Amino acid sequence: MPVVILCGGRGTRLKEETEWRPKPMVKIGDRPILWHIMKLYASWGFTDFILCLGYKGEMIKDYFLNYDLKQCDIRLDLGSKRVEKLSEGHQEDNWTISLIDTGQDTATGGRLKIASKYIKQDTFLFTYGDGVANVDIGKLVKYHRQKQKWATVTAVRPSSRYGELAIADGIAEAFSEKPQTNEGWINGGFFVLNRKVFDLIDDEQTNWENEPLQRLAQMGQLATYQHDGFWQCMDTYREMEILNELWERDRAPWRRWE
Repeated sequence: MPVVILCGGRGTRLKEETEWRPKPMVKIGDRPILWHIMKLYASWGFTDFILCLGYKGEMIKDYFLNYDLKQCDIRLDLGSKRVEKLSEGHQEDNWTISLIDTGQDTATGGRLKIASKYIKQDTFLFTYGDGVANVDIGKLVKYHRQKQKWATVTAVRPSSRYGELAIADGIAEAFSEKPQTNEGWINGGFFVLNRKVFDLIDDEQTNWENEPLQRLAQMGQLATYQHDGFWQCMDTYREMEILNELWERDRAPWRRWE
């Protein structure tokens, strides 16, 4: 079952970083957030990736084309250009990655439609290249199969726009920066889809979040997998800082690999 990841948006709300690189290449620790997302799926056994490229997509291509050599010690013969690996540098030998140019200004649904010709299976996984979570992908897939709908979306609790104070007798007992709320559910990505959804995408300017998802809901073909655990997107500079702080403190909930 392949994992399709949207990697083509411009990420204008994170322009401090995305002026120079595509948002999926913005780092958490010393690795791009895209790598973290792929490692999450790989930890559940899903290692066949289809990356929908767009804005500065050549940087993502270069990253993976040179991935093997960047992760290990090498000896280079400048005359013959022969490269010899001196060490084993990574654990991703079983990954396969299709790097698909889906256009500079294509909408999210349009990118999925363009990538559809590389998706041979009836069921596939689909997500955004800018968010991490501790979603149990195995349970998500099982839930999708039980519901037998065209699509399953992972529903998550949104984060508050403001820091939250816990107060007792006029004294603050705790402060939480942008905690998750208990008010409603939002689209957290991490979809499981049947290829029938391609029929709901009209053209390259179709936003996946608009008509396709709305029509699936109207048809009764959109199951929701409710995830009460950790979820965080990287839309702003502050959210990038939050994710990096969690990683640096070894408190990243999405990390389930060694």
